[in-house]
Amino acid sequence: MSDFWVVASPPGVRKGVRFLALLPAWVTPAASALGLFLLAPSGRGAEPVERGAVASEHPLVTRAALETLRLGGNAVDAAITAALTAGVVSPTSSGLGGGGFAMVLRSNEREPSVLDFRETAPRGLSVEALERRPLPFEERGHLVGVPGEPLGLFELSRRFGKRPWASLAAPAIRAARQGFAVGPHLARSLGSNADLPKEKPLAALFFGGGRPALEGRVVKNLPLARTLARVAAEGPKAIYQGAIATELIQTARSAGSSLDQQDMDAYSIRDRKPLHVSWAGHEIFTMPPPSAGGLLLAETLGMLSPAELTRAGYLSGAYHHLLAEAFRSALADRFRNVGDPEFVADRSAEWLAPARLSERRRNIALDRTHALPLLASEEHGTHHIVATDAQGMLVSLTTTVNRLFGAKLVGKDSGVVLNDELDDFTLAKDVKALGIASSPNAPRPGARPVSSMTPSIALKDGRPVLAIGGSGGMAISTNVTQVLVARLLFGKSVEELTRMPRFFVPTKGDTLWLEAGSPPALFEDLAFRGERVGKAPQFATAVQLLARDGALWQAAADPRKHGGASDSSGEHLAAPAATSSAAPRR
Repeated sequence: MSDFWVVASPPGVRKGVRFLALLPAWVTPAASALGLFLLAPSGRGAEPVERGAVASEHPLVTRAALETLRLGGNAVDAAITAALTAGVVSPTSSGLGGGGFAMVLRSNEREPSVLDFRETAPRGLSVEALERRPLPFEERGHLVGVPGEPLGLFELSRRFGKRPWASLAAPAIRAARQGFAVGPHLARSLGSNADLPKEKPLAALFFGGGRPALEGRVVKNLPLARTLARVAAEGPKAIYQGAIATELIQTARSAGSSLDQQDMDAYSIRDRKPLHVSWAGHEIFTMPPPSAGGLLLAETLGMLSPAELTRAGYLSGAYHHLLAEAFRSALADRFRNVGDPEFVADRSAEWLAPARLSERRRNIALDRTHALPLLASEEHGTHHIVATDAQGMLVSLTTTVNRLFGAKLVGKDSGVVLNDELDDFTLAKDVKALGIASSPNAPRPGARPVSSMTPSIALKDGRPVLAIGGSGGMAISTNVTQVLVARLLFGKSVEELTRMPRFFVPTKGDTLWLEAGSPPALFEDLAFRGERVGKAPQFATAVQLLARDGALWQAAADPRKHGGASDSSGEHLAAPAATSSAAPRR
């Protein structure tokens, strides 16, 4: 058994003081939970070694991904392990009953592969019911889409993975079977919605004695552990066929859904070609439709040159305003043009044409604001994961069940939380404000609703330098764009990137929201430019990223949702609580 040098920051020791210790290799998984950080094999000194890097929205998720890397897995294996574990310890926003997008860049490629495993509407979708939203709790099944995550993760493993599929679920099974401590974001979420205890499986897990579980309480999810074990042994058919599929169908139908076995059998993933833009000396790849997040990122970069953003001044009022105007222009395109490419022509090349974006830019003035039409469209929670390995594979993956615990429908025997992604379809009444006859994102049987999820990867001189993505519904794409610009143009450190104050573009009311801690002078400056400025309300939003500094990757997890990251030095980091400049949380 080989030995490893590790660095420890014991409890009670002031920040920045560390100690060396010599421990056997078998200690390292437990050591990471105690703040012990793997650096390099003994005899080689303590110089950082490229071992890969991971960031996610939960320290336990990151730790599970690290375990897979340590056992010889690649970045895709680590991301799959992370997603499966997130469904256990962070079930408010992810899980087997949801779906997502993934971007994978192999070391010998210049363009990433993109997999779309977004949920789809069942064949018997009730358009009439969706037009009555918000629906009463008893009819929430109408919002359930056919899950995509099980097949999506399995296909990622089949195409790109290195470790056996069954091994990738081991950390998630262990967390569900042996128990996990409720984290701060989950604890806060449990106390934020009065409907949660109405769903008996959720009440049994998280509402002992009728009260929500507090941070630190250890919870076991034995039904989900059994389901994950079956998925590990049988692959995705464990979810789409047989007893688990039957239970999920019945659970959804009990609350009004038309979901049936034919819908489950018909589900398939989609390969997509990423959107691509050259900007500030970088090649940036992002998510195409049915994501509108990538479109916002690409349009913003196409409208605003590095030179003019530099002249405006980082985080100045002019800087905020220019970005906000570009965001609103892209959002208008989204609401008028973006839908599932199976049903609506993908005109991304037309929207991103330089002449068109130049014309858009000419309509932006530093002293005038263009407000969006009053819209009710909004999205909700997701979980983003980024991972790389020592061989240079890079993964940016977003998984979601949409709102808090999705549709708040959980299989009693399977423990699977069902999504409410069909709530992302556009209401017919909202189309009137846009001056168009019908929405490209109208609900249709078999369609995938438009999403803001924005997994993205940037290269410089053919070498990957950034992997990024986020959570927070409609705020995802604007958050990702702000952080990406701060990194690629202004070279901000990964710590600065997750802590930088961000702003949001709401779809109704104010034209711009600033995070808590933004200076009063910024409010005044933006008001002079015609912005109706408010303070950002409490909601969950985060950005996770990997950024290359020289030869090594640095990982950053957003403190807004208490994420966890491990960078190329081997350090396992739990992001500290958000400071006053961070967004308030749900």
